[in-house]
Amino acid sequence: MKDVVLITGASSGIGKELAQLFAKEGRNLVLVARNESELRKISKDLSDKFGISAFIIPKDLSISSAPNEIFDELKRMELNVDVLVNDAGFGSYGAFIKTDLKTSLDMIQVNVTALTHLTWLLVPPMIKNGKGKVLNVASLAAFPPGPYMNVYYSTKAYVLSFSVALNEELKGTGVSVTALCPGPTDTNFQKRIGLTSAETFSIKSMSVQKVALMGYKGLKKGKLIVLPGFVNKITAFALRFIPKSTAAHFVAIGQISRK
Repeated sequence: MKDVVLITGASSGIGKELAQLFAKEGRNLVLVARNESELRKISKDLSDKFGISAFIIPKDLSISSAPNEIFDELKRMELNVDVLVNDAGFGSYGAFIKTDLKTSLDMIQVNVTALTHLTWLLVPPMIKNGKGKVLNVASLAAFPPGPYMNVYYSTKAYVLSFSVALNEELKGTGVSVTALCPGPTDTNFQKRIGLTSAETFSIKSMSVQKVALMGYKGLKKGKLIVLPGFVNKITAFALRFIPKSTAAHFVAIGQISRK
């Protein structure tokens, strides 16, 4: 079987940049996202540029059957995933009771359930082989409560907690888990959720290339949590000492000012 790096959310943003970094290393890839035409373009570009195999599995992770279908496709293609990058995710803005319920439930499905399901499917073969790595893309939003982006912040808190706990469980197996927790990043995220500013706690956004590179390097070194940027590190550290209610109040003020 051929070893591959599987990346969800690979058609844009951090996932796309990570695909570039792994391809440059000479790693074969499996790219997963909804946008099949974009996946085909990226696959061809990476194959032509780096001489690697870049397989695509177009799937909508908001559909509960998608992880099992991805796993079945991997078996059909005789591919062994030794690095899993759970990057797929999205957010929405607005007071919880006024937001669309389906959007919130789809967000939980993509950000939490699909990530958990894929990890459950793909980590056991890594353990059997005695090696493997998982990179879960969380967020600086994992640290405080998030009024007006309530469900998104909550899903990222899950991703961080899940990653830290799983890494502890996997000690001695040869498999490690890294949580990448970027702050505001230059992607289309803010536009998709209807925000006009990419700033949180007055933190300037970072380039997607820099965030992806720091996540990539952190994964390679087996780091547990990667917080790109000095200000993001300080913010995450300070939030440990602020009461949750106070943090929620400051986030709410920031969210309202950004709209």
